Amino acid sequence: MFVKLAVVAVATFILIATPQFHSFALPIGLTLLAAVFAYESIWVVPQQSAWVVERWGRFHVVLEPGLNWIWPFIDRVAYRHSLKEVPMDVPEQVCITKDNTQLAVDGLIYYQVTDPRLASYGTSNYVTAIVQLAQTTLRSEVGKMELDQSLQSRDVINRQIVNVLDEAGRSWGVKVLRYEVKNLTPPETILRAMQAQITAEREKRALIAKSEGEKQQEINLAEGEKQAAILTSEGQKQSAINKAQGEATALRVVADATAAAVNVVAEAIGKEGGLQAANLKIAEEYIGALGNLAKTNNTMIVPTNLADVASVVASAMTVLDRTRAGAKPA
Repeated sequence: MFVKLAVVAVATFILIATPQFHSFALPIGLTLLAAVFAYESIWVVPQQSAWVVERWGRFHVVLEPGLNWIWPFIDRVAYRHSLKEVPMDVPEQVCITKDNTQLAVDGLIYYQVTDPRLASYGTSNYVTAIVQLAQTTLRSEVGKMELDQSLQSRDVINRQIVNVLDEAGRSWGVKVLRYEVKNLTPPETILRAMQAQITAEREKRALIAKSEGEKQQEINLAEGEKQAAILTSEGQKQSAINKAQGEATALRVVADATAAAVNVVAEAIGKEGGLQAANLKIAEEYIGALGNLAKTNNTMIVPTNLADVASVVASAMTVLDRTRAGAKPA
């Protein structure tokens, strides 16, 4: 402001000292002075911003977004804050876990200015305060956990750091919205040991899967053999049933054929001359049987009474008569 006024004063004196501009020096000087006052008095604050105005070195007001007016020489814009959410990296640091293992950790903070006045006067530099407190809290939280637990508890670490920073940030006019651990890096020796453990676990799972597969294969094979035995037994059973049914059918066919033959014989005997033919046939069969019996033995067999031939024929004819008598009603 004072520099601008000094420039206006120098320009006015130069115009006064110049004869051809002497009559215009005062109006030009007053116009330049009015322009400087307007420039220093009218302020346009961007959206999502807050400017802190001091009057005579003390806090006066916070300028809202839009067109604002202040008094030159009396007021001045001392601080300018963005009200947007701001991401900020937390530098990597080495933390010691509960089991005395070094762990390199870095993170990312998301914060937002909520009170421009406290952000201006609550701390000399709230950004540095947030980073330092985040690192201190991170070392403290990691120190409460063992290595395996710290690698698996990122969410727990994030919540604890946010709680601590949010509590401290109330007096700084800043709200910490989130904290995210980006990297947790153990020493190289620990990484190699972890990799070896992971490889061993994979091999173990592969062996278990292979064993389970072989076991299932044996079970399937046994089931297959069992099913094959059952099918074989069922086939044999069905074959026996079919054979029995076939034999029964054959017997029925033979019986039916025999019955038909008997019926034919009975019908033939019932006809004229049939009985004499039957007598003749029986006598021939009888004599033929005696002849065959004599051929198979060295002894000549002769009936003691030749009248037996007639008695045999008579007996056979009696059977035929009975058969014929039984067949007539049918």
